[in-house]
Amino acid sequence: MPDIGSAPPRPDRSVASGLPAEGALDHVEAWIFDLDNTLYPASCNLFAQVDARMNAFIQRFLSVDATEAHRIQKQYFREYGTTLRGLMIRHGLAPAEFLEYVHAIDCSPVQPSPALDAALGRLPGRKVIFTNGSVRHAENVIARLGVGHHFHGIFDIIAMDYVPKPDPSCYANLVARHDIDPRAAAMFEDLPRNLAPAAALGMTTVLVRTDAEWAQDGADGDHIDYVTDDLVGWLEAAAATRRG
Repeated sequence: MPDIGSAPPRPDRSVASGLPAEGALDHVEAWIFDLDNTLYPASCNLFAQVDARMNAFIQRFLSVDATEAHRIQKQYFREYGTTLRGLMIRHGLAPAEFLEYVHAIDCSPVQPSPALDAALGRLPGRKVIFTNGSVRHAENVIARLGVGHHFHGIFDIIAMDYVPKPDPSCYANLVARHDIDPRAAAMFEDLPRNLAPAAALGMTTVLVRTDAEWAQDGADGDHIDYVTDDLVGWLEAAAATRRG
């Protein structure tokens, strides 16, 4: 485990800042990334396919129309962290069929990103994907991006025993499974609420901002250290601030 005694002071949490100061991230030895709308830009609208397939699955599973399926889908997402978790708790859904169905999507809207590949390569330390999706979905996306070789692991909803972010238990399981000192880790997310448990553990938190209305709640919270709408640019700047 890293010696965090020399870690620099955390950023002033009263006002989230844009880019790290020189040396601010020297203590970071693990880089934890959400997948959807974080590692790839939300503008490619990939998750809309997942959203549509969740709606179709709910219509069939619960014998409801599209409007009711949409209401259920969003209600369960808000209440349980994922629609899947809500369906499991409220309706006894076995999760495997759901995950296979909703992630059977066309990943071609995600474009290869040599810039992201290079930026990740400049950051020393381990890199892990932490997603409420599945390993299969994550592998498909990072293959399209061309960055799969950078990641030491994927901690997915199955590894979480289907208890999703932002439940604090899955963060504890993540750091235990991958032997991560959270005080020497940085986490990247597009959903502000998913960064709160990370901050509570001592992680440096980076909000990758999107325009989605449902992703704005808590965006001004004091649990967020940095905010960016350009992940690649932020990682490039972060690498440039490291000393040694």
